[in-house]
Amino acid sequence: MTIIIISRDKDLKPWVVALKEADSSLDVQVWPHEKQKADIKFALCWKHPEGVLQDYPNLQCVSSMGAGVDHLFNDAFLPKHLPVVRIVDPLLAQYMFEYICTAVMYYFREFDVYQTQQAQSQWYQHSPKSMSQTTIGIMGLGKLGGYSAEKLSKMGFNVIGWSRSQKSIANVKAYVGDTQLGQFLAHTNILICLLPLTDRTSGILNLQLFNQLPQGAYLVNVARGEHLVEEDLITALNQGQLRGACLDVFQQEPLPIDHPFWMHKQIIVTPHCSSITDPRSVAPQIVQNYRRMQRGEPLLNQVSVLQGY
Repeated sequence: MTIIIISRDKDLKPWVVALKEADSSLDVQVWPHEKQKADIKFALCWKHPEGVLQDYPNLQCVSSMGAGVDHLFNDAFLPKHLPVVRIVDPLLAQYMFEYICTAVMYYFREFDVYQTQQAQSQWYQHSPKSMSQTTIGIMGLGKLGGYSAEKLSKMGFNVIGWSRSQKSIANVKAYVGDTQLGQFLAHTNILICLLPLTDRTSGILNLQLFNQLPQGAYLVNVARGEHLVEEDLITALNQGQLRGACLDVFQQEPLPIDHPFWMHKQIIVTPHCSSITDPRSVAPQIVQNYRRMQRGEPLLNQVSVLQGY
């Protein structure tokens, strides 16, 4: 039995090393240089070529190389009978919180305002706001969103959350479903998107949504670029409805060199670096799922093909 690693945009050598360190007996091969396709039982993927999984007749499980699985479900030829699992790693959650915390503090302590003042040689002090009077609204309260919500609340911010299903997090007011989305937005000064990408959430960050936020709110998108209607963000910024945005994900990656986000003074662009999977940290759970598959046991972190997450 063999594990195949399939990705078009990752350096796969560290993944091979990490898996072999976790279990030296593993047969790990790398697409497209596999020896016998019939031997492949477990596929570890990130943005694989569409339809390639059909090449392995004895495939029994597909694992994402990260927390997201939309890249798998975007494959119209993904074999529907196969279980799909994802990575759940405390290190990923911590990395994500660190990124979000940096973006939040940049806005909260008005570094964007001071940066503009610096460019104009202006010396004006602004009295700091209270954390308790600043509301951070997190869309998506899964493993990553819930972790960041709890940590930001402990820092002293007023944290609220919104999700499709009811969640319970200490000191975080949770809103649920379409009927409560407006209430959630009306209280949110800093909006963080950590939603899974599904048909229902694609394009959810649009002008209609932005106009329900308090004027001067800030957007942080660390989920997927397809959540955001890019033209609507520019409109909301130019109209003053939003004060700024920090974006780590984009509809096209790498971001094209002629894209207007690069030069927009109210937008911070980072290259999808908010939470990068460490192969050594996650290799043990990949191996564990591989062994569970062999034994016919329930898999860890299996996702719903119907829900898309």
